Amino acid sequence: MTISTTHPEIPDASVPPITEDDIAGYLVNTPEFFERHAEVLTGVQLTSPHGARAVSLQERQAEMLREKIKGLEQRLMAMVRNSHENTAIADRLHRWSLVLAGTADPSELPARTVEAALEQFSLPQAAVRVWEVAPGHRLASFARDPGEELRAFAASLGEPYCGPNRGFDAVRLLDRPDEAASLALMPLRTPEGDCFGLLVLASPEPARFDAAMGTDFLQRMAAIASAALGRLRD
Repeated sequence: MTISTTHPEIPDASVPPITEDDIAGYLVNTPEFFERHAEVLTGVQLTSPHGARAVSLQERQAEMLREKIKGLEQRLMAMVRNSHENTAIADRLHRWSLVLAGTADPSELPARTVEAALEQFSLPQAAVRVWEVAPGHRLASFARDPGEELRAFAASLGEPYCGPNRGFDAVRLLDRPDEAASLALMPLRTPEGDCFGLLVLASPEPARFDAAMGTDFLQRMAAIASAALGRLRD
């Protein structure tokens, strides 16, 4: 009996195994492979994500393209909806600003500011408080001192706040503070940047004023209110 002394070839452990990424990279960088082996494209069978049936590579590519187109259509529709919503908000903001611009008596401005906000933006609650007003307005309810803490809070707002009511002291300016689930808080400022008031919008709906909504329109609203209510300081 002859005993073979030939040992099976042992793979070189220093050579890393070929991975799926290696194969994918080769195919991407060597497109002529499919020209030389066209039968591979027609022979590949994949599982459709829409069922257990097998589909060809071309069919799967077509499905992926349709899914991509559908996703783009959904994004486009969302952009159109946002555009319509922004246009509607801009129209309401314009009408609100016209009310303020058409108010001749400065002492009526705080009430008109709130009333127009409730009407134009379909809000259940809103309030405004101003301080450091001219002597002729100091006894008005809208000029009642809100306290140093609230004045400091308003001054600390670098931009309008839009989001849930986190127990802000500002809600006490509202008639029904317990019903304020979400808020928009807008500091009123002079052209020099000094804070002289606070405009509060409130809703019982937690998602009505959401932090993800952005504050562009609120910044415009605050600027308009500041310009109008600044007449109370003259």
